Amino acid sequence: MRFALPVLLLVFAAIATLAAGVRSVPVPEIWHALTAFDQTNPLHIVVRDIRLPRLIAGLAAGASLGMAGSIMQSLTRNPLADPGLMGVNAGAAFTIVLGAFLLGRADGGFIAALSFPGAALASLAVFAIGGGLRGETGPVRLTLAGIALNALLMSLVSAIVLTRTEALEVFRFWAAGSLAQANVRPLLEMSTIAALGAGLALLLAPRLEALALGSGLAKGLGTRPGRIQLGALAVVTMLTGAAVSIAGPIAFLGLMVPPLARRISGHTLRFEILISALFGATILLLADTAGRLLIAPAEIRVGIMTALIGAPVFIWIARRLRPGALT
Repeated sequence: MRFALPVLLLVFAAIATLAAGVRSVPVPEIWHALTAFDQTNPLHIVVRDIRLPRLIAGLAAGASLGMAGSIMQSLTRNPLADPGLMGVNAGAAFTIVLGAFLLGRADGGFIAALSFPGAALASLAVFAIGGGLRGETGPVRLTLAGIALNALLMSLVSAIVLTRTEALEVFRFWAAGSLAQANVRPLLEMSTIAALGAGLALLLAPRLEALALGSGLAKGLGTRPGRIQLGALAVVTMLTGAAVSIAGPIAFLGLMVPPLARRISGHTLRFEILISALFGATILLLADTAGRLLIAPAEIRVGIMTALIGAPVFIWIARRLRPGALT
């Protein structure tokens, strides 16, 4: 029963993605487009060639960021942890943009794969800057380190993309993130990597729960904290890298989703990760649909929509932190 509401919301968001837009498509016509495609029917072309890739991108990126946020919050015991705020998104975006600039092409599987070393290096950098090497991490310290690194990397991304002739469109994508270019992104490859990351996250969840009890007790239970932390970092890298390759750097989604998932999961991390995947995909799809409708025929990028929702949530969570946690 705990999955009923998240699944229903995701189904609604998926239908809204396919049906809503500058040109609305009736639900029966969506079914016909998916099961009996007619290339002479413009509505079928809109559904199959434009909105279906957008739906797949939203599902993969949203679920990945939701799960990555859940793992980061569990690993750091930091309710402010989020791949966007912690600079992981920006690290992935920076290495993709740098690779595209040096190699002279913006798309392709190799360029997209550059997101993974960038995400990993950004995670390690935030951990080190936030005092992790000295064992002095705290929620706010890690968050401030992430925000600083995020600002630096996104400034470098802006500096690189503005040297290109098509700078405005490139800048829009890498500054805010978007699902508009889903049909030219490596959806199959990145969705496969996201699925592998999800499977590893579920396998790692019991060990992360043991680690949350403290390093000493975790060792007593047969868990090796160092290996678990490295494994969690690898999973976050896979999930975030895949999401950024598909949708660009989208902030706040991994921050908003885990608290909602915990209310339903009963604080069981495996259930929390699964529900975070469902809620992450749902929120990203609904935000994207709203962005396409609010100022139609123009569009508000989905990264801007998630920021409009997520910034107040960030402030609310920060204000609820206990004074002892602000170190």
